[in-house]
Amino acid sequence: MEWREENGIGWLEASLPGARAAFSTRAGGVSSAPFASLNLGAFAGDEMASVARNRERLAGALGLAPSRVAVGRQVHGSKLATHVAPPRSSPFATLGRPIPEVDGHVTAEPGLAALVLVADCLPVALAGPGGIAMLHCGWRGLAGGIVARGVEAIDATDAAIGPGIGPCCYEVGNEVLEVFAGLGDGIAAEGMLDLTEVARRLLREAGVQRVETAGACTSCESERFFSHRRDGGRTGRQAGLVWLDEKSALSGVG
Repeated sequence: MEWREENGIGWLEASLPGARAAFSTRAGGVSSAPFASLNLGAFAGDEMASVARNRERLAGALGLAPSRVAVGRQVHGSKLATHVAPPRSSPFATLGRPIPEVDGHVTAEPGLAALVLVADCLPVALAGPGGIAMLHCGWRGLAGGIVARGVEAIDATDAAIGPGIGPCCYEVGNEVLEVFAGLGDGIAAEGMLDLTEVARRLLREAGVQRVETAGACTSCESERFFSHRRDGGRTGRQAGLVWLDEKSALSGVG
């Protein structure tokens, strides 16, 4: 992955077959503390006008139309929304519109970006012959099979795992560790769960051939990322997005 910047907005970008993925940071927006400054979450307690402006700024930096960004309200589940056409007006662009409760998006539609909001959970971008998908992967979603569902939906061959809380900071109880015990050794040490490694192994089990990771901890890097655990729940949200690139839009996926 590479760091990119446009008009003060910085993000990590990954190249996937026929697609691009971007993982935003907290820098470059207009929100005030504790949401400073590029908070994209509409349910975090921030001013809606600030959230709307932040979303416009991020979309502009990435060259995306805000009305063509698929977004849902994440509920730590494994349900995916499939999009066969861009929405006329996305809740990403028009705050206050009804928003589906889903933790991932799947599409093969050119000009439509799939987005999830995170603040410690992993944003996981997928690409394959059937299109692209973006998944919101906390431990519950991973345990519930969201990775396998996303991979199957598009026959994914490649994945990019964005920034999330690292094993340095993610202490969990035995009930969580037991859920992933079948993945083998190396996913936890003394109660500290490696969520990225869990996702990587689940992607491999599902048949994904290539997996790239950000290698960044949202809890450790306070200047760069929002973190629900570090900030005691009162914090903003960054995003993971994936969309078909211009070549795919012209010639199709696959």
